[in-house]
Amino acid sequence: MKTAIWLYLFLFVAFFDLHAQYPMLTPFAVSMGAAPSFIGLVMGMYSLTHLPGNLIAGFAVDRYGSRIFIAASLTGAGILLLFQSHVTNPWQLLYIRSISGFVLAFLSPACMSLLARLARDHIHQGKLMAGNGLVHTIASVVSPAAGAYLAATIGFSQSFAILGWILLVTGITSVWFVREPARTPEEIANMQKKPLAQSPSIDVKENSSSGFPWSIFSLPIGLACAQGILAFELPLRGTGSASIMTTGLLFSIVSLGALVTLGLLFLNRYLPYSRTIIGVLLLAICYYGLASDWPIPLLMLLFIVGMAKGVIFPAMTSFLLQLSGPTRYGRTFSLLSISLSIGSFLGPVIAGAVRDYFSPYFISFLALMIALVFLFPRSSFHANWNTRSSAPPVSGS
Repeated sequence: MKTAIWLYLFLFVAFFDLHAQYPMLTPFAVSMGAAPSFIGLVMGMYSLTHLPGNLIAGFAVDRYGSRIFIAASLTGAGILLLFQSHVTNPWQLLYIRSISGFVLAFLSPACMSLLARLARDHIHQGKLMAGNGLVHTIASVVSPAAGAYLAATIGFSQSFAILGWILLVTGITSVWFVREPARTPEEIANMQKKPLAQSPSIDVKENSSSGFPWSIFSLPIGLACAQGILAFELPLRGTGSASIMTTGLLFSIVSLGALVTLGLLFLNRYLPYSRTIIGVLLLAICYYGLASDWPIPLLMLLFIVGMAKGVIFPAMTSFLLQLSGPTRYGRTFSLLSISLSIGSFLGPVIAGAVRDYFSPYFISFLALMIALVFLFPRSSFHANWNTRSSAPPVSGS
């Protein structure tokens, strides 16, 4: 568990640093004269350039491990943030954000794969994934407000420089503190492309990729699209330092809602498919309320949005682990990251194009409902799941 604790610590710093930029990027681009459509392109390109990095990460993480990619991603992101603190026009911001998208594409598959390999069984996997979400959420509770405060007090350039140095130092120090668990015989055989005789400790049926329901990846696309629209829309509620602070607080409210449900660790014992469906349905209703201007306080709706996200993301990762196997963790989380990148690209771009005609939150609602349609019940969603089933044991953690 020592590796997991160190990994959580570095993830906290990384997530804090990255989420602190959310309330700053849109007003920073506006201050340089960028139009809303161009801002949507900047945010979308960051996600679009995730795709080649995700494709490479899927096989590279399975083959070479997570440690080197975690360190390289954090260090590279820190250097790029230092460059970002010196941009003077929107096009420079677009170029740097595009490169940042590629560099950071390796971070999520590497971290999620390492956490999955540290697990003792399916329940422990769920708890580790919930712990990742909990660390992510705690960081995102305080980071938007902290980023907004930095931007309002010392300006955008100095804020980006401080965040860049934090990421750079974190990436360098992670080399000494993140350790890979020993590979299982199944993983070694898979790397050497040799058949592995069935043994009592390994469930061959569980690791078969035949009949994998690829429609499940419509879910992260829809989720990321909705989340990208929210990240695009909230900062455009006003201008000035007061508005930046308000935006930071609104993002923190979302994260507080997620923190509530992520803390309910007993939820990990329930079927991931059921948790996912309930969470997505609740999230879709909230976005419909935002689009329709329901007479409900904005803070309450955003808090419920966060609660739904706190249910969905641990359930979704457990769902993917249930349908995949330990030799494919890197590729599975790579496909998850690719799907999230596609949705994150589509969300801001579409929002920037349609916001003059109708509320972009309608697009969020539509994307989530389409994902629900693709997740119609099937037997494979219930297979290989029980509270006593166990994953291959790990060592060296």
